[in-house]
Order: sequence, then structure tokens, then C-alpha cells
Amino acid sequence: MGLIQRFTDGSAVLGVVGLGYVGLPLVVEMAKAGFTVIGFDLAGEKVALVNKGESYIPDVPTEQFAPLVSAGLVTATADFARAAECDAIVLCVPTPLDEMKEPDTSFMEAAAASIAPYLRADVLVTLESTTYPGTTEEVVQPILESSGRKVGTDLYLAFSPERVDPGNAVYQTRNTPKVVGGVTPACTEVATAMYSRFIDTIVPVSSTRAAEMTKLLENIFRCVNIALMNELLVVSERMGINIWEVVEAAKTKPFGFMPFYPGPGLGGHCIPIDPFYLSWKARQFDLHTEFIELAGKTNEAMPYYVVQRLMDALNGHRKALAGSTVLILGVAYKANIDDMRESPAIKITELLLAKGAKLVYHDPHVPEYRAGGVSMSSTPLTPELVASVDAVLLVTDHKGVDYPMVADKARLVLDTRNALNAFRDPKVVRL
Repeated sequence: MGLIQRFTDGSAVLGVVGLGYVGLPLVVEMAKAGFTVIGFDLAGEKVALVNKGESYIPDVPTEQFAPLVSAGLVTATADFARAAECDAIVLCVPTPLDEMKEPDTSFMEAAAASIAPYLRADVLVTLESTTYPGTTEEVVQPILESSGRKVGTDLYLAFSPERVDPGNAVYQTRNTPKVVGGVTPACTEVATAMYSRFIDTIVPVSSTRAAEMTKLLENIFRCVNIALMNELLVVSERMGINIWEVVEAAKTKPFGFMPFYPGPGLGGHCIPIDPFYLSWKARQFDLHTEFIELAGKTNEAMPYYVVQRLMDALNGHRKALAGSTVLILGVAYKANIDDMRESPAIKITELLLAKGAKLVYHDPHVPEYRAGGVSMSSTPLTPELVASVDAVLLVTDHKGVDYPMVADKARLVLDTRNALNAFRDPKVVRL
């Protein structure tokens, strides 16, 4: 097969639609394997930065990215007519929920429609955007086939879920195993041939639906277990038990237990969203995934619980939340990254503002963000600032923060991440 040969000898031109947290690291691995790569994005700022060799993704160091651009292996454009140059195109676009928590496939559909008129014969298209089982064949395939191409003959279509974990120093794009499922066996074969050139381990599955469900399983597994820990946190707090101590003790069991941790709520581009994708799809089969939906609701309730705990802690200091100044420490959705997508800090900020709190925040990775109709900029973390506020609310436990200083200078700390576990001071309250 000519297409597989072009992947094998490195002569294929590869395209990536969507140059974000998933797409840009993928571009880098493709180019490092020797492929010429065209990145597509409607955001002019991203296109300009890529063409200058400047990375805007923390997991892609500019010093590694720039030489690939200088060598002519990577270019970016908003002109989808250049899809005609590509032997394979990977779609890495957002798949959010709408206001009713139903799948919003508009970005995916727009991406497929943008490349469809320009698809050459004998071309591979893969979808990496997380979605519900059936999306690749029910939504993307008809749009691509409107170009006159036929999947399985002169068009190959597969789903291969992204497994990006921002900030993970061990598992990144190349060494994270890649699940691949094609519409036909030939589609799986072609997609495997491409990915195997720049991904260490390929895991073929029988269909696009199996690949789509694999991604949902991975993230629903985390969602359900985190919800369990959040519920146990509430129970343990009522009983006067330190849930963090309990988890550490349980971790010593060498079999049958995997540690998960409670927190202020779920964030990121997958875990808070994926359970609702499956719940929506299941209803088409007259099924109600009540267990999964309950986990989602439990996690969604955590920002409210955090605010209530902060109110209780302030009451213990004879302070009302209304009028108090609260320093939010860390607003990214997880430690040591700049990603604000679905961060629990956003909802917590909205709730605190609605209750009349005065807010300042510090995050070494997020210079500014907007929530509750208010735009804020990160404030330098100084002993004077910490001592001046009525409470510190630790939402994200970034490394490099002077936690001993915070514990020493603060009047009150509510720690939602157990980052101040070493400090046994009554003014340090743990979630």
C-alpha cells in the first residue's frame, strides 16, 4: 500500500488540526521522526508563534521546538486548502459540553468540514478528540465522505484518543501507549503504520467505538474514584478523622488498593466532562448511568463544600466571609501547569465573590484569569501579603511555593490539597 510505504520511508506529509495541549506536542514528535508537518489553527496568534519557533505549551520547550521550525519540518497556517498537501491529518480540537451538559461536537464538525474539500486520494484522517462512542462513524465519517472519498477504499479513518497529562515529566506523547481503532481493518492498519513511527507502543483495537469507549473508561475510572474520596472526606470530617492519614495508611497494602485523593473539585479537559458524554449516549439506548452521573454530581459539589468549610473556619475566628479578604493560592486545575480549563478555582472564585468576599490570588503559572465577571492578576506572594489577609485558601499545590512562610504568617489557612501536612498549627485547617 502506497500510503503505508510513505509512512515507513518518512516521505509522508502530516497535518494536525488544533495546535493546543494535544496538537502541538504531537506535531513535535512527528517532526522529530523526520516528517514534514503542517499545523492548522484558526488562532492567528498560535500560527504566528509556531512559525517563529516559539512554544506556548509548557510541555514543549522552545529550545527543542525552534530547531524543528528552522529545519523546515514544521509550519503552521489557517489556510485549510493546504490539507491537499497532506497524506494524513489528525484532528485535535476541543469537545466541550453545552449548557445542558450535552456533547458539543461543533468544533469537530467544523474541522472535518474544513479539510473535506481538500482531501487527496489515499489519505488517512484520525480523530483524537475525546467524545462518545459512535462519533467517528456517525459524525465525522459522513462529513469527510461528502468530498467523494470512500472510507476503506481511498480514505482511511480511525479514532485514537489523546492521553495527554500536562505537567507529567515521565509520560509524554511518545512513551504513552497509543490506542488505535479504525472504521475498517485497513483503516486500523494504516493508522497504526503512521503512529508507530513516532509513538513507542501502539495498541490496536477492533473498532472506533472500542477506542472511543477506552478513553471514556480511563477518565470515568478516575472520576468515580475521586468522587468516592470526596464523599469519604465529608464523612471523615464529620467524624473527626483525617482522611489524608487514612489514605496514606491504606496505600501500604501491596494489592487490591490504588490511592486516589480528595480535593476542591475536578478540572482539566477530560475528567469533568467525559462522564456526561457517556451518560448522554447511554440514554439513546434507554439506559441511565446513575452511578457515573452521581460521581459527576459529587465532584461538582466540592467547590460549594470548600466555600462552606472556609466560612466555618472564618466563623471560628469570629469573622464573616462577607467583607473578608481571601488569598487564593493556586488557580490552575492541577499542580505545576498553567491550564485553567474547568479549574475548580473558577467556581470557587464565583461563589466567594457572590458571598461578598474580597479576593486576591497568587499563581506562579497563571498571570491572570477571569471568573465571576471579574478579571484578576496574580499578586506576588510576600510575607506582608499573607499576613494582611483574613484567610488563605490553598486550591492548587504548585511546587516552589514557600509553604512554611504561608503557614507561619497566615492568620488562617484552608488547605484543600494537604500541602501543609507538616504543619500542626490550629490555624491550618485541612479539607
